[in-house]
Amino acid sequence: MVKLKGMTWSHPRGYDPMVACSKLWLEKTGVEIAWEKRSLQEFETFPVEELAAAYDLIVIDHPHVGQITRENCLLPLDDAEHVDELAAIAAGTVGRSYPSYHWQGRQWAFPIDAATQVQAYRPDRLSGPITDLAEIISLAEKGRAILPMRSPHVLMTFFTLAAHLGTPCGIEGPEFIARADGEVVLDWMARILRGMDPKCYDMDPIAVFDLMGEPDSRYDVTPFIYGYVSYSFAGFRSARIAFADMPVIDGRSSDGSALGGTGIAVSAGTAAPEEAKAFARWIASGPVQAGLYAESNGQPGHADAWVSDAVNASALDFYRHTRATLEGAYVRPRHDGYMAFQSEASEIITHGLRTAERHTVLIDKLNRRFAQSF
Repeated sequence: MVKLKGMTWSHPRGYDPMVACSKLWLEKTGVEIAWEKRSLQEFETFPVEELAAAYDLIVIDHPHVGQITRENCLLPLDDAEHVDELAAIAAGTVGRSYPSYHWQGRQWAFPIDAATQVQAYRPDRLSGPITDLAEIISLAEKGRAILPMRSPHVLMTFFTLAAHLGTPCGIEGPEFIARADGEVVLDWMARILRGMDPKCYDMDPIAVFDLMGEPDSRYDVTPFIYGYVSYSFAGFRSARIAFADMPVIDGRSSDGSALGGTGIAVSAGTAAPEEAKAFARWIASGPVQAGLYAESNGQPGHADAWVSDAVNASALDFYRHTRATLEGAYVRPRHDGYMAFQSEASEIITHGLRTAERHTVLIDKLNRRFAQSF
């Protein structure tokens, strides 16, 4: 029997579908996969190179691809003999999820989970989603809105607003964002945060959702947060949370949200590369994604699931109500050196907003650090 080890992230959305699908895979193929998990914070920051030394299969975030290519710690997955399977997975991409794992001519992971920053709200308190960001600001001033600002989510909101305003942050350098454009983004962030509890700087999306899901929560809405379908399920938390396209500025379309989601990758050090890659292709395929993966608390990355009546029915139409935002999402930088920039830029923005640092000074710091990351 072939036995593999996998690493994913510690949330039912990240762990449960991997375990359920691996159980069926064992029955189908005789290949056993034991999954372990790390916290969301560790998942977003822990070096893939170290994980690849200990695991055969790894769930990764697409901004790592530049770094992992230099480190040669993952196997490319675009094998010529499986071109039809790869084409089917690519054709089922939601937004730019599939190409976000493509780097220097190779495919380093398959999307198994699709997400971007969207709106989340309490449907028992609001009659529907809020379309105008200015209205969110009004609710924030009344203490009814919250925003996750723990690193790296403060930077993700900066990315989202910059792209939404038509001035997306640079991808290839050397400039991160023009000074005047960056000032506008920071002005919007300062307005959103002005009425919020400073504790939001210590919150990631899971913390915000857990707080919003409490029966007596003071918070009705969050404007920019990575969608978590789990919280829309009946019984997952005391109160259900609904999801919708991001609120917009001055009637713009819901474009620019910072793409998230996860992909499944194979370690270059695995002793069973073909078995590991076969599982990766299978779990990323449309039938599995729209079937067992979605049924097991997963948030699929394949369009077959996003259009499924059955998948949407249990999730307050999570997929239908957020797809427009996902289709227009912005893919953040992925070069070798970006991950360190992501951490440092988050701290720069957080410190600047909390201390009311001049926005021009803050943008100059970001531009200098971004240029140094190449």
